[in-house]
Amino acid sequence: MQWETVIGLEVHVQLATKSKIFSGASTAFGAEPNTQACAIDLAMPGTLPVPNEQAFRDAIMFGLAIDADISHTSMFERKNYFYPDLPKAYQTTQLEKPIVGRGHVEIELADGSKKSIRIHHAHLEEDAGKSLHEDFHGMSGIDLNRAGTPLIEIVSEPDLRSAEEAVAFARKLHSIVTSLGICDGNMSQGSMRFDVNISVRPAGSDTFGTRTETKNLNSFKFMEDAIALEVERQIDLIEDGGKVIQETRLYNGDTKKARSMRSKEEANDYRYFPCPDLLPIVFDDDYIEQIRQTLPELPDARRDRFMEQYGLSHYDANIISGDANVARYFETAADSDAKLAANWIMGELSARLNADDMSIQDSPVSAEQLAGMIARLKDGTISSKMAKEVFDAMWDGEGDADSIIEARGLKQVSDSGAIEAMVDDVIANSPQQVENYRTADEAKRPKMLGYFVGQIMKASKGQANPQQVNEVLLKKLNELL
Repeated sequence: MQWETVIGLEVHVQLATKSKIFSGASTAFGAEPNTQACAIDLAMPGTLPVPNEQAFRDAIMFGLAIDADISHTSMFERKNYFYPDLPKAYQTTQLEKPIVGRGHVEIELADGSKKSIRIHHAHLEEDAGKSLHEDFHGMSGIDLNRAGTPLIEIVSEPDLRSAEEAVAFARKLHSIVTSLGICDGNMSQGSMRFDVNISVRPAGSDTFGTRTETKNLNSFKFMEDAIALEVERQIDLIEDGGKVIQETRLYNGDTKKARSMRSKEEANDYRYFPCPDLLPIVFDDDYIEQIRQTLPELPDARRDRFMEQYGLSHYDANIISGDANVARYFETAADSDAKLAANWIMGELSARLNADDMSIQDSPVSAEQLAGMIARLKDGTISSKMAKEVFDAMWDGEGDADSIIEARGLKQVSDSGAIEAMVDDVIANSPQQVENYRTADEAKRPKMLGYFVGQIMKASKGQANPQQVNEVLLKKLNELL
């Protein structure tokens, strides 16, 4: 039987506010455990929450960016459940009147096709704390620093039909929120987390199958792998005569295994009721329009501008513009040569960042340093091979391109007189190879140049300008014909 996959995403986006959604406690990452949770975050008796306006502005910005309906009245409910990292024993969230209503996000797939993914809604809520399971001798520790951090939870319709589409959608959301500046997008720190709802149904059916939810995926790769694993599990289970159970599952990216966590709750299990401490918040048209006027350049517009302004191909512009941080890095590095900058960012820099599991914000090679190296490559000071050595040295913290070139004596020999002398010397000391070249068929001669070029580069310790070497060598050998 042929099966169709049906996927919907719930995406938790941590907003880049300096303080929490209902208190003045800091949201800075990396503080000592339990040093950034105040009495309001813990719902201590006598405390009252005070809404953080910036969180609302950020949520409205997102809604405008996806052409969504913006609710003029926003209300909060309490979602009641007990978990060790939830200090209040309830989460302040939105159910009946989320701040962002229906919208859509357009994705582009590898084959160039496009698809519009519907957004059901996006709501504001507070984050929980974090359970820590390492170094506690079989016990768990609780860090409440994250409790009360503002989130928007983006809920898609079940419009995705493959892992490729799900990842493309997640990447597009990442691009949008980082472009807006409402999230730093650092998934390793939990700034974006994905819950993936997955079901399968016979191809051609219009009835949804029973879905499972795989929670808290914090990388695109983990999402792709988790979807593939769960789809295979559900199909095998059904074809063997079993039934899929609606449940919440966890995926371990290190072991590449998933397990059941708990049966899936329904909304009534959480006993939602309006938060008695928070009045409805009303936005008028002027307030929303004011925010609309502050919207920065969005990913699709940036891609089109990169193609026009820098002459990038659609493919290159799509990749470079997709991440706001990469786009900013590129625009600084592009001062020397846009195409070379794009090639180095998508090639060597990307490979090194991926190998070390780093984001471009943490790159040891700054955009200014890369621009400096590209300038020396473009003006002929160094060759492509030397550029690789310079890049490695910059990555290791040895300074900028000019200082590395000077310290290592990497300056390329471009003096025509010096190159002619080296070519003459190699030709004079290679009589047999010269004779072979002279008597060879014209079609075979280009392949025979490699010997001479190799000897010249050896004599110059790899510092002769390869283009000049080839031009001078070809001219002198042809004079001997």
